[in-house]
Amino acid sequence: MSRRPFWRRRTRTIGAERRHNPSSGDRDAFETRAVHAGQEPDPATGAVVPPITLASTFVQDAVGSHRGYEYARSANPTRAALEASVAELEGAAHGVAFASGMAAEDAVLRAMLRPGDHVIIPADAYGGTYRLLARVFEPAGITWSAVDHVDLDVLATAWHDDTKIVWVETPTNPLLTVVDIAAVARLAHDRGARVVVDNTFATPYLQQPLALGADVAVHSSTKYLGGHSDVVGGAVALSDDELAEQIAFVQNAAGAVPGPFDCYLVLRGIKTLAVRMDRHCANARAVAALLSEHPAVSRVLYPGLPGHPNHDVARRQMHDYGGMVSFTVAAGEEAAIKLVASTRLFTLAESLGAVESLIEHPAEMTHASAADSPLAVDPALVRLSVGIENVEDLVADLGHALDAVG
Repeated sequence: MSRRPFWRRRTRTIGAERRHNPSSGDRDAFETRAVHAGQEPDPATGAVVPPITLASTFVQDAVGSHRGYEYARSANPTRAALEASVAELEGAAHGVAFASGMAAEDAVLRAMLRPGDHVIIPADAYGGTYRLLARVFEPAGITWSAVDHVDLDVLATAWHDDTKIVWVETPTNPLLTVVDIAAVARLAHDRGARVVVDNTFATPYLQQPLALGADVAVHSSTKYLGGHSDVVGGAVALSDDELAEQIAFVQNAAGAVPGPFDCYLVLRGIKTLAVRMDRHCANARAVAALLSEHPAVSRVLYPGLPGHPNHDVARRQMHDYGGMVSFTVAAGEEAAIKLVASTRLFTLAESLGAVESLIEHPAEMTHASAADSPLAVDPALVRLSVGIENVEDLVADLGHALDAVG
């Protein structure tokens, strides 16, 4: 066995051997890969579900010679299965799993940036991303700008000589702006920068950032990948060998790794990702249609609506439009706060992407950290994570709440 640490060796190969069907030479459909990638039967027992390996340490055959695992912070078999699955679904050569979506973002930024470097983020970026850059990386010498990524001229104007990353969300959180990944990637690569795409809202089922030219895809696997509000995790997928080693080094050195049971839960969620996303999307379309016609709503933000300003881009680069819907309440902030407390099936809670429907007030919940900043959210905005319940029940629940505040 090689003496090279496993966390370095594995980034060369993870996911690559599973990218094609060995019997036919053809790539399996997404739904098939979601069930099988990284989840082959256990060779020791024949178990069809990868075991949850709880061991923190692993026997070595001799000093520096082992069977691929040394210490669970560096590598764990259950985590390796999850990393292979994520890499396969994103069409990547490498997958790296983390304890949370923010841990994944942090590792990517640490691996790619040095003091004096500059990052461009969306003008409506997730509040946690803004907080990480403004409160953690900026004091360490990283500069950043928040601009509209839809307007390529504006993006180019924001460019610095030391711009190293364009950080893309699409659709964005919470305004559901859709960014042309291929166009941004061309602009960034022409200027020597790399593109990171937060693919949490779309998931690899609806959108493939690497195939569109992005360098890295990032996920909060807490959301749609896990899908059941019972696990916190993050994931990174990429095909650049050197950058993958750098990210894996941060993963091992800083240690923000998910536990084996967390990895098992995300793997279990991934198996049903495609069928869940189909239902999320169908339900979200019906909810968006209701909101579009209700007098209590002044604006609906959903990429599937023909009137959405980025609808054509979404139609071109996404398989469907997702399960997230945002809207502004015509009567303002007070009515929005009343509304989010008035639903029965839409649960008032943070997070998103699970089987149950959630409703929240971003300005005072998920995006409170961006208050009084250029990324501050309209206080009349409401965000919905549309679940997989019966769509008629969901529409009726939301309609009653809207009528009460209208």
